[in-house]
Amino acid sequence: MSIPTDMAAFVRAVEKGGFSSAARELGLTPSAISKLVTRMEDRLGVRLLNRTTRRLALTPEGEAFFHRAQRILADIEEAENEVARFRARPRGKLRVNVGTAFGAHQLVPALPEFLARYPEIEVEIEMTDRVVDLMEEGADVGLRTGHLADSSLVSRKICDLERVVCASPAYLARHGTPGRPADLLGHNCLVFTGTPQLRRWPFNFPDGVREVEVSGNLSASSAETLLQLALMGAGIIRLADVIVGDPVAKGLLVSVLAEAHHVEPLPLHAVFPPGRHRSPRVAALVDFMVEKFGDAPWRVRKGRP
Repeated sequence: MSIPTDMAAFVRAVEKGGFSSAARELGLTPSAISKLVTRMEDRLGVRLLNRTTRRLALTPEGEAFFHRAQRILADIEEAENEVARFRARPRGKLRVNVGTAFGAHQLVPALPEFLARYPEIEVEIEMTDRVVDLMEEGADVGLRTGHLADSSLVSRKICDLERVVCASPAYLARHGTPGRPADLLGHNCLVFTGTPQLRRWPFNFPDGVREVEVSGNLSASSAETLLQLALMGAGIIRLADVIVGDPVAKGLLVSVLAEAHHVEPLPLHAVFPPGRHRSPRVAALVDFMVEKFGDAPWRVRKGRP
């Protein structure tokens, strides 16, 4: 236990009835215990102990100080034990900020397993596609895709996401399957509102990577909305495999132009304010996510789900 040495020497000497017994418990010499108590008396400007050859006797000031010091040392020991228990057994409220796509399709379904493993953790989720200030929002950990703009945050990479071009079987049955990137110009492509760069879909050509600027009659600010529209046969989408991987595996969506599509890895990081990464509950969640998602189990492989 890390405690004020002179206070501990004084309390133990009184409790044990002498400097020798206190010295054995604290791993010091009797003379060292005596010097520590004397130094404390000099600092306080009062005598705490009347010393005789046979025993120690508390002065009135020493009596008052002894009982208060006992409580202080007990509080310190209790606080350190509590922290040690937190380190050994993650517990407490864990506030998580996550985007809708990863949150709804991957994190939330995995939470029952996490909470069964750590029953003393209470998870509070804020699911939003808006990038928030973790410190201001009081979040312990956030999940971010793409480039990390805030260098003040501590981060740990979970995995790489990949975007996939896909559509429902019903849409393809009605409008045909594009055989080359240029065919997308004749299709209804569903895109994000207000993000021109995401309307330009990259493909591999003999002379390098080129972009095809797509368009359609529907756009949305949410990946989840675009997914639902595509599932209903409204058009072709290009979204991260973390959200379309399961529908593709179930045949609800079909990957198109997979051989030509230029894959741009999109890193997924766990980020936390400085110091939070040492929290046992934060470390438990991040380790769990690396374990569950590190190999991107939703990955849509070329030529098959």
